[in-house]
Amino acid sequence: MAEKKGDIGLIGLAVMGQNLILNMADHGFTVVAYNRTVEKVHAFLSNEAKGKSIIGAVSIEDLVSKLKAPRRIMLLVKAGNAVDAFIDQLLPYLSKGDIVIDGGNSEYTDTQRRCKELEEKGLRFVGAGVSGGEDGARYGPSLMPGGHSEAWPHIKSIFQSIAAKVDGQPCCHWVGSDGAGHFVKMVHNGIEYGDMQLIGEIYHLMLAIGLDQSEMAYIFEEWNKGELDSFLIEITKDILKFKDADGKYLLPKIRDAAGQKGTGKWTAIAALNYGVPVTLIGEAVFSRCLSALIDERQTASAQLPGPTTKFSGDKLKFLEDCRQALYASKIVSYAQGFMLLREAAKMYNWSLDYGSIALMWRGGCIIRSVFLGQIKTAFSKDPTLKNLLFAPFFKEAITKAQSGWRNVVSTAVNIGVPTPALSTALAFYDGYRSKRLPANLLQAQRDYFGAHTYELLGQEGKFIHTNWTGRGGNISASTYQA
Repeated sequence: MAEKKGDIGLIGLAVMGQNLILNMADHGFTVVAYNRTVEKVHAFLSNEAKGKSIIGAVSIEDLVSKLKAPRRIMLLVKAGNAVDAFIDQLLPYLSKGDIVIDGGNSEYTDTQRRCKELEEKGLRFVGAGVSGGEDGARYGPSLMPGGHSEAWPHIKSIFQSIAAKVDGQPCCHWVGSDGAGHFVKMVHNGIEYGDMQLIGEIYHLMLAIGLDQSEMAYIFEEWNKGELDSFLIEITKDILKFKDADGKYLLPKIRDAAGQKGTGKWTAIAALNYGVPVTLIGEAVFSRCLSALIDERQTASAQLPGPTTKFSGDKLKFLEDCRQALYASKIVSYAQGFMLLREAAKMYNWSLDYGSIALMWRGGCIIRSVFLGQIKTAFSKDPTLKNLLFAPFFKEAITKAQSGWRNVVSTAVNIGVPTPALSTALAFYDGYRSKRLPANLLQAQRDYFGAHTYELLGQEGKFIHTNWTGRGGNISASTYQA
């Protein structure tokens, strides 16, 4: 009897790859598994995959030969050169209409390039953001596929079956053409950076006002029952409660130098490239960079003075203010993220469904939180919504939070606790709601030293240069608008 053909092949048997394969098999799909180190394939089949509808492959040619047409092959390998290398190895064995899916954290510009290159060869390429970590991969991730739309009907049933479900709806929908899926995943990761930094700053403030870890854990547990209900708040509570083998809390023993894999940085770079003020995510990235200067910080802590003021207020009132500040700043973070999505959609002619994106993030992913449903509602009511801050729900929420938010930022400044993300969120909010900003002075300065010109109020579109000193000429430089 001929061997049963696989519905999909997967290359890369690290934990994420293995868990995704097991998830697919649990949902009735036959998966062909391959890894560059073939011993991993044999070990997987003998252990976790034993008895399941999973077929091993010992080479790329073997993998392709064991798949139904059109062949669907998913890569879960390190982003960058490894993806290109595996695509090059696959090409000799693929046929017109076959589908290659990159499920790693690839940079969206690479996905755009790969889409174009594979289309020229008659192949279909999908760049799929996968979020949720190891647990999500095993039991239901958030999936954000984009690329060649002709591929979607062939992978839809697999992806939507294995995805997380919220209210019966899969956290997976087609995002858009070429790099749209990976761009949305990049912004998701940028928001994740921001959320984690905000929570870290609140933790730092809790330490500064003298709370112990059991008190902090209780507060985060209570917060997770309300507006801040989210995966990151939940795991923060668990981390605060966790004790090492010696019975002491583990968290204070962990070295305070944060790592990063690049997606937050890519979000900040994209924001700069497209002129979108995604300031909170930018600060979150720079905060990780600052944390990495741990040796310099030790030296600076002994030499550079700070305020001598200590917190002396009502702790319970201040903790409620912290909750409000965290909530308001999270709203700003998502508002900035969707601003960046909207600008990229214009740039690349992507037809992004912002409500659908919010639904994809409601389950299975790291930034899943209760208020994503409100983002979906906001875009359903007004698909042309320019900014989440204009939606009635978020406008009311941020109005209620303002007093506490401002008190937290000012208190942090007075007692010398750095709150770059909380502060920049508030600064963005105040800048965004300002009818007038001091950019008129910036324009005058630029014209003074560089003849860059400016526009007068009521004469927009007409660029003027002034000879400010009487010594300059009347020739202007090229205009620059941002």
